[in-house]
Amino acid sequence: MSVESMLDKLSLSDSGSIADAVKKDGVSKSGLAANIAGLVAKCASKDDDEALAGLAAAKALADVPEADAFTKECLAACLEKSTAKNPEVRKAAEETAAAICEKVSPFAIKSLLPALFASLPVEKKWQERVVALNCISLFAKPAPKQLGIALPEIVPEVTACMWDTKKQVKTASTDAMRSACEVIGNKDIEHMNAKIITAITKPKEVPEIMHELAGVTFVQSVESPALAMVVPLLLRGLREKTTATKRQSAVIINNMSKLVDNPVDAAPFLPLLLPALETNAESIADPEAREVTERAVAQLQRLKGLADKAVTTRGDTSKITAEFKTALGGAADGVDAMVIEHASVVATTMMDLHMMEDLQWKKNVAVGLKGFVSDADAEKATEAVRVKAEEMMVIPEEEEEDDDAEELCNCTFTLAYGTKILLHNTKMKLKRGKNYGLLGGNDSGKTTLMRAIANNQVEGFPDTNEVRTVFVEADIQGEQSHLSCVEYVFADENIQAMNIPKDEVRKVLATVGFTEDGKAKPDHAVSTLSGGWRMKLALARAMLRNADILLLDEPTNHLDVINVAWVKNYLNSLKDVTAIIVSHDSGLLNDCCTNILQIENLKLHTFKGNLDEFVKLKPEARAYFSISESKMKFRFPQPGPIEGVKSKGKALMKMSGCTFTYPVNDKPTLFDISIQVSLSSRVACVGENGAGKSTMIKLLVGEIEPQEGAVWKHPNARIAYVAQHAFHHIEAHLTKTPNEYIRWRYANDGEDKESLVKVTMQFTDEEEKLQKTPFEIQFVDEESGKITKVKKVVAELVGGRKQNKSKDYEYEVKYAGSTVDSGEYLPAKTLKKMGWEKAMKAVDLKIAQRAGLYVRPLSTKNVEQHLEDCGLNREFGTHYRMSALSGGQKVKVVLAAAMWNQPHILILDEPTNYLDRESLGALAGAIETFDGGVVIISHNNEFCQKLCPETWVMDAGHLETKGDAEWMLKQDDKISDAQQITEMTDAAGNVSKVKGQKKKLSKKEEKQLVKKIKAKLKNGEDLDTDEEDFAIEKDLI
Repeated sequence: MSVESMLDKLSLSDSGSIADAVKKDGVSKSGLAANIAGLVAKCASKDDDEALAGLAAAKALADVPEADAFTKECLAACLEKSTAKNPEVRKAAEETAAAICEKVSPFAIKSLLPALFASLPVEKKWQERVVALNCISLFAKPAPKQLGIALPEIVPEVTACMWDTKKQVKTASTDAMRSACEVIGNKDIEHMNAKIITAITKPKEVPEIMHELAGVTFVQSVESPALAMVVPLLLRGLREKTTATKRQSAVIINNMSKLVDNPVDAAPFLPLLLPALETNAESIADPEAREVTERAVAQLQRLKGLADKAVTTRGDTSKITAEFKTALGGAADGVDAMVIEHASVVATTMMDLHMMEDLQWKKNVAVGLKGFVSDADAEKATEAVRVKAEEMMVIPEEEEEDDDAEELCNCTFTLAYGTKILLHNTKMKLKRGKNYGLLGGNDSGKTTLMRAIANNQVEGFPDTNEVRTVFVEADIQGEQSHLSCVEYVFADENIQAMNIPKDEVRKVLATVGFTEDGKAKPDHAVSTLSGGWRMKLALARAMLRNADILLLDEPTNHLDVINVAWVKNYLNSLKDVTAIIVSHDSGLLNDCCTNILQIENLKLHTFKGNLDEFVKLKPEARAYFSISESKMKFRFPQPGPIEGVKSKGKALMKMSGCTFTYPVNDKPTLFDISIQVSLSSRVACVGENGAGKSTMIKLLVGEIEPQEGAVWKHPNARIAYVAQHAFHHIEAHLTKTPNEYIRWRYANDGEDKESLVKVTMQFTDEEEKLQKTPFEIQFVDEESGKITKVKKVVAELVGGRKQNKSKDYEYEVKYAGSTVDSGEYLPAKTLKKMGWEKAMKAVDLKIAQRAGLYVRPLSTKNVEQHLEDCGLNREFGTHYRMSALSGGQKVKVVLAAAMWNQPHILILDEPTNYLDRESLGALAGAIETFDGGVVIISHNNEFCQKLCPETWVMDAGHLETKGDAEWMLKQDDKISDAQQITEMTDAAGNVSKVKGQKKKLSKKEEKQLVKKIKAKLKNGEDLDTDEEDFAIEKDLI
């Protein structure tokens, strides 16, 4: 019996007969294909018995896979009948709709969506809307991946229902959205699912949720399911009133869009996001937030360009439908159009999910054609379409040249540092015996990549025990700094695991220069080593481990010319070892590298040849290595005037006849050193490793004290010192942003909380004894002229300082036994005799630091600008914690913090070690325009030659000055000619004038001013600020 005749007599009792006929004779022969409209009419019938019979027949057909293309036609009728008055019909309609949605091929769920969406508008009855929403929830279990790729269409429809006033609709839509969240397949945002749903119905929560989302590190490739869930939230963020939330939305959009591997995934969302971003880019008042938004706009426009070019079948079955008709040939006319359309939906879904195996297509696609053509023809046509579909999906790749060398690694991975993505879905191939130079700007992730390889954190990279991988860096952990060089190497657990005896350790150390009669002794503590010898120690330790892959982070840092040559020879002698080298030394990369790896746009690109070959292909890469090519600019704040200093050549720091011996040594490290530094100093301090350069600078800034000789600093001079191991300042503040750190550091009236606890500021036993001894002090009664002598003990200096008539300083003191400050001042000469010299220096330091505060109040805006002037983008300066910054960025923070209080002298110990060439060029430019003095310790000849006419050559503790040491004294520049700051801007943007240095009055001018002030006072006129200051100074008021 045909389906047509069955439909005429259909009753509830024989509702399964149609399904049985289709199973037996197929879709075409049974007549279902020709009579599906009749079944739909039965389901929609106003007669309850007819409707129940039709719904039962459709429910039975849902269990017949080959009938899917036709059964789904009944879904709209089922949804409509879910509002019937008869409860039995309502129940049957709900059950049939659920059966169709649960049992249809998972790859065909997209074909059900039009019917479901048609039941969701607010005009429809709420019962119908609830059933449609429940059907969408059902897709999550049988078809999670297929539901995921359908989310771009589903989410907007369901979101609209979540605002409904009807409680049942609201609950059903929230459940549907929750099911959708479960299938997004992005681990980076899985934990945010509940909050994303909350944001849809509670707009007030959006700013807080945006803040959390901004802190998510996106590592996984971003695909359409994740975008479908996040985009509504981002759109809300872009439309919020607060600039901070708009800015965060732009940052998240920018970060996520960089991780979209297939631009087609982003295509549906670009028309939503781009207009909202472009509106914000034009309307946001804050220039920094506007700039962030403009970057996000540019990124989305780039993505849009790629999406427009991409060939895609997503959401468009026409290309595949045409292929089916071609593959079926003449037989296509005999195949129902619904069947071909259904097969096309299934095929395009499989393409979207990259399911391209022939067996998968045979099982899911060919089954629908079998009722119309023979099984063999159905499978043949399906295979032909599958092959064509594969061709549509191919992305052509560049072919690499063959090489006989053994392949050590061939992997694809993603890498992040903190909240920043560094490399995304990128390939890395390494071969034995090759030396790879790793290039990229500061903050691009070079060191992070090498550390991740060493820690087995790079997906697909061979285990570091199978392919022995050693990371060489010169940093010595604090807890190991007391160990001797031999013990330090022996303490390495990898060396102990290899059972290497101590004698072998000594032997290898001797080959790199650690000998009893050498500059670095094997049994001395590693803390006594200079930077260069620390690097040689790290290399010796790596040599003992017989590595397959050596990871070298700046191997020539701190090394002099002789040792650099030794490193080059060592690397070139390793024939079976692969090296990855991060270095700013162009000579090393030219002489040692066979290949170059470049990090650019979150990808790792490989080039054959050394650095010169690479620069021919990429001329812009020259900026990594040439200071003069740098486009980056740093700007340092100009030092303020110093009271009593009129000439730029006048010494602000001096050492005379200083000799220094470390406690563990018998022989002095420095002999009879005499130097001076002024505002016009430009000094390069050079010498081989261990010669004593850093020790001399530590003496100069007061970190250590000489056994012989004297060190002097002008009381009002501010000094910025960036040490060789520069990070120790900020290690305790990694949870702060750089901006917060600088504001914390100078919060106490401009006083630097990080001023080192220097040996030269700690009292000796002798000084403490003097301080407790009563000292005879003379007091003169101003009225009677009577002199009183009293023995007193000073308890402390309270911080006040003034000049007396002799132009000598006097300091405010508090006497022992007194509960209040006396308000009395004692001369510096007297306090020195009483043992308070170091305390006076501390007062001088605080006053000097405070003097640097007035011109720029300590506001977030001012600090942000200052960090940008020192090379740290405001995104990292104000919005990232320091724990998430790279080494190069941290150094810029240290430099900016040291420069905040406008120092007069800048001392840099090996700045070329931690800044790339572009930053180094910018630093050189800032030093050239800086009006203060500069002392640089460096092995980088290009840097020193560009900046320094004077050179201090340190050789085994003896100093020789070369170049024009007297040039600073020949300058006619007076301080008054130097650039003066004339105005300041406070946190609110108000500009006020800053008083310059007061002009010294002649005696005649002083007399005239006294006369003028007295006349004004007599007539009751107000004095201006300068006149008032003068009147107070001369006791006229």
